[in-house]
Amino acid sequence: MSSNKPAVVTTKNGKLEGFIENGLYVFKGIPYAAQPVGNLRWLPPQTHESWSGIRPAKKYGAISPQNVMPLAANVPGMPDFSKELQDEGCLYLNVWTPGLDDAHRPVVFWIHGGAFIIGAGTEPFLEEGRLAKRGDVVIVSINYRMGAFGFMNLKEITGGKIPATGNEGLLDQIAALDWVHDNIAAFGGDPDNVIAAGFSAGAMSIGCLLGVPAARGKFHKTINRSGSTNTVAVLDNAVEITGQFLKLFNLDGKDTAALRALTTEQLLDGQQKMEMMLRETKGALTPFMPVVDGDVIPDFPIESIKKGSAKNVIVMAGNTLDELKISTGMDPAMRNLDEAGLLKRLERLLPADLIPEAVKVYREALKKRGSSGTPLDVMGTISTDMMFRIPTLRLVEAQRDNGTPSYNYYFTYKSPAMGGILGAMHGLDNPFLFGYLDPDFTGSGPEAESLAVKIQDSCIAFAHNGNPSCKAIGEWPVYGKDRMTMILDKNARVETAPYEAERRVWDGYEFKNTLPM
Repeated sequence: MSSNKPAVVTTKNGKLEGFIENGLYVFKGIPYAAQPVGNLRWLPPQTHESWSGIRPAKKYGAISPQNVMPLAANVPGMPDFSKELQDEGCLYLNVWTPGLDDAHRPVVFWIHGGAFIIGAGTEPFLEEGRLAKRGDVVIVSINYRMGAFGFMNLKEITGGKIPATGNEGLLDQIAALDWVHDNIAAFGGDPDNVIAAGFSAGAMSIGCLLGVPAARGKFHKTINRSGSTNTVAVLDNAVEITGQFLKLFNLDGKDTAALRALTTEQLLDGQQKMEMMLRETKGALTPFMPVVDGDVIPDFPIESIKKGSAKNVIVMAGNTLDELKISTGMDPAMRNLDEAGLLKRLERLLPADLIPEAVKVYREALKKRGSSGTPLDVMGTISTDMMFRIPTLRLVEAQRDNGTPSYNYYFTYKSPAMGGILGAMHGLDNPFLFGYLDPDFTGSGPEAESLAVKIQDSCIAFAHNGNPSCKAIGEWPVYGKDRMTMILDKNARVETAPYEAERRVWDGYEFKNTLPM
């Protein structure tokens, strides 16, 4: 039930009025920086001006412009943002809090996923703030610039006339963290206990932020869900992509006035053409992502982390068993994949000497799990580990080796959707975390509800104490030298070094950057 009782809070920019719903104070559409439109397009986020009076904060703000991702309409659980207001002026955040008091609650700072090209901080599972209410935590969700608006390097090709490094989307996230530091105490939150949590590109963003000097000290723990440190472009590749993108408009970077004059729709159309071209030529999902530019991101994030850039940040990170099963299984080009096609595709991704052993080990492992070990299954499982699981383990191991507690999980619960063919797909664990179960997608009943409680309560304990052990799930040990991992399934349990044969395949293989599939 909603209440007509006013929910007014004073921030450093002025007063905001939200509303009360289900026992929570809710504030939507809060601007955390000046909107990056007009002359501010492609620039780092700027300070938002203060306002007088009381600003309404009862509706979501505009989300970053985006195209509909291919196949999204056919993927269960995939949010549909096509009907939401889109605008380049999208730097808004939302807050769900149990109280406007001085309780100093942990702050879960949620960064949405979407391959750096789709998504928003308005995901349906955030509605009603179930996790905030259950865990006595403050939830903050954000929008940030995506695609060509937030991750296109223009500095080199324009000779510095447009100084975009390709990391403006990350800088937006840092600006939102600054807003939290300055204002969250008024919302009952603790600015000294901020948990950067995110899924997919959101978790990959966090992986980058762990190595970004400008983000240091702005968050204290992370919950990386299906994303690590490896989704970054090297500068030369980023410049090459930008050059190809500008050619679509018959531009070369010299005419910055013409570049700035491109409309939002033109940029989205060009981005869609680039996406299609890259999928066909390189199997890549997105042309734009964070860039190791030597400035915002001075080095590959994993290298910075190994050197101690985030030494005091406690990491909780994990993956789903079948991250890429949905994308490989629903790709028409993959449906009739044979052995020759498998080897050809792997040659684009892996060193030649790694391929035979990888195929052998993964096929044997899949057969032990009950799979027939088809080329499609082998491709999807190797791709999942290369893109997600192994880089996640490298992050956890780096923090472990720095003497910082780190925790690992593996979500193996399978969706009942589409006859169960999706398995433990990418993103299936998010509704469990936020208490937003859908009988068709997540399943329902005592087993699903019990798993949801275990996931929620362990993350709540982690937010409060830096340790996910709790009554619901039991003792959750640190990853450590024995690779202790929490398996999240109907029978949640701790295992020592699960899926070890597959992990060993990658020993000695560097994961500084792995472009999205």
